[in-house]
This record gives sequence, C-alpha cells and structure tokens, in this order.
Amino acid sequence: MHQAEEDLLVLAAQAGNRKAFNLIVKRYHQPLLRFAFKICGDEQIAQDAVQESWIKTTSGIRKLDDPRVLKSWLYRLVRWRTTDIVRKSAQINQSSEEFDESQYAQQLESTIDQSEELEAAISRLPPLEKQMIHLFYLDELKVSEIASVLETPIGTIKSRLNRARKLLKQKFEL
Repeated sequence: MHQAEEDLLVLAAQAGNRKAFNLIVKRYHQPLLRFAFKICGDEQIAQDAVQESWIKTTSGIRKLDDPRVLKSWLYRLVRWRTTDIVRKSAQINQSSEEFDESQYAQQLESTIDQSEELEAAISRLPPLEKQMIHLFYLDELKVSEIASVLETPIGTIKSRLNRARKLLKQKFEL
C-alpha cells in the first residue's frame, strides 16, 4: 500500500468509516503483535497490549493531525501499552524474572526465520540492538519512524543502528 492510499484510509477512518479502520487493523495487526511479543516475550501480554492499543486507536485516530505518522504512532502506542502491562505484571508477581533476558533471546530466535548462524548472532546482541535490528529490518520501519516510536533523536537511532550492525557482524563472524 502506498503512502497516499494509507493517508486516504486514515482520513476515512477519522471520519468514522469502519471499513477504512478495519483495513488499517488488517494491515498492522500482525506486525504490531510481533513487535509487542519482541518487547515482552509473552504471547498473551502481546495480544492484550495490541488489543488495548486498537481500542485506544478507535478514538485516538481522530486526534491524529498527520496521517503519515500513523505507523509510528501505532508502534508507539503498542510499545507504551506492552511496557505498562509488563511493568504491572512484574509488580503483581513481585519479581521481574518473567522478563528473563535468556528467555527473551530464545523467543526472538524462534521467531526469526533465517539461518541458525544469524539467529545465534542476533540472540547475543544487547536488548537495544536487538530492537533496532527488529524495527529496521523485520518491521521495515524507516529511521525517522523508529525515532518516533522510541521517542529518540534520529541521529541517536542512526548511531544505535550502526552499532547494532557492527555488533551483529562481529557476533556472526565468531
């Protein structure tokens, strides 16, 4: 779908067109689910976070000033909601063991459909670099969109992405 078509969908959804909103959901639901899962490593939490984000989107889309930022806005909503649910879950359990780094790496590896060597290299990256690789290469977000999702300056995103590439190259060569 081209940007102009997506802009028209957003405008139609803002005007209350349910078909347009459903097309937006159809386009972004699975990528947002994968993104949430990468953050929390729990399928149920990811589903809850995305569902709650869609509920917020039904009213929030009307307030979206620029249709071109829909993608980064959706990812930001999901990131906030997923992080919030994980945080609350950790408080309830009085332990952050559920968000175990090795479990996170294993789940990331299982979702990436690439060679075993690449999976191993990605799994050894620090969490921030994993997120950069995921957003840029798997979700195909632009640097500016990643900056918006993570609320970080574009220059910082570029340097983190470059660092992630270098680390991945080093780990892949081992």
